Amino acid sequence: MAEPTYTQLTFDELRGWQDDDHRAAFDVFTNTCRDLDDRQWAVLCEFAKTNPEPRGFFEKFFRPVLIEDGEPMLFTGYFEPQLPGSRERGDAYQYPIYGVPDDLVRGEPYFTRREIDEDRPLVGRGLELAWLTDPVDLFFLQVQGSGRISLPDGSMMRVGYGGKNGRNYSSVGMALVDRGVFEPHQVSAAVIRNWVRKNRKQGRELLWENESYVFFREVSEVPADRGPLGAMNRSITQGRTVAVDPEYVTLGAPVWIEKDGATPMNRLMVAQDTGSAIKGAQRADIFFGTGAEAGLEAGKIKDGGRMVVLMPATMAHRVVIANR
Repeated sequence: MAEPTYTQLTFDELRGWQDDDHRAAFDVFTNTCRDLDDRQWAVLCEFAKTNPEPRGFFEKFFRPVLIEDGEPMLFTGYFEPQLPGSRERGDAYQYPIYGVPDDLVRGEPYFTRREIDEDRPLVGRGLELAWLTDPVDLFFLQVQGSGRISLPDGSMMRVGYGGKNGRNYSSVGMALVDRGVFEPHQVSAAVIRNWVRKNRKQGRELLWENESYVFFREVSEVPADRGPLGAMNRSITQGRTVAVDPEYVTLGAPVWIEKDGATPMNRLMVAQDTGSAIKGAQRADIFFGTGAEAGLEAGKIKDGGRMVVLMPATMAHRVVIANR
């Protein structure tokens, strides 16, 4: 990727800015802004507690900054799966959701996905949080990074991201395109899921091509009416949270998205999450909510457009000047 460029815009240049529900975005922003360490953010967060008029708050204290790295914008969608599972192994429940191993060192390579599946180095260490009925469900739970597990007694268990194995994420969808199985426009989570299930041996080997492996922690204390925990360890919000690359976008910052495609979206969001596949200045994953319907909506998203970061006014001025 090229060195990033920073272009300050005006709010009049944001498509549909005046038509958005700024109160909805303001409420999401205030949920995580207290976790931002920088003094400029802290001052704005403190003022937000006085409940100012939301649109005026953003327009007075922030400036829109377009950050680009030479790569085109790509919006995708993600969701919180709800899957059948059990705390005990037995019957159809044969695929473990692992907690974080005590010998995992952040940033250092650990066992690959294939090694974990074939060599079973984690078996017998008491790391199993729950058991699922389908290895494809487990794979996509790891892709999403959080989920709800419907237990046999009718209760619900929630798991959130705990760590990863230090291996690079690679797209199994692109692997199918490279093999000539599908055209790029045909690939979706549902298509991948069906292909893997129909082609058991090849499907297992396809999943192994993504060496990245996610470990979880139980977060059942998060209320059922709240979204899953994001990278800021706060509940994220359907339709107002995006996952971004923190190398370019400060977690907790408001971001304005202009998503093209079949379902255009012009909306003020908050960057509250990250993802292994979310890399680059113009890359974002939109959170669509919980369950199968949210999954179907999220799986349809693969659109262009642009994302603009709202920075505190003095910070925006300093960043733009420094990068001229």
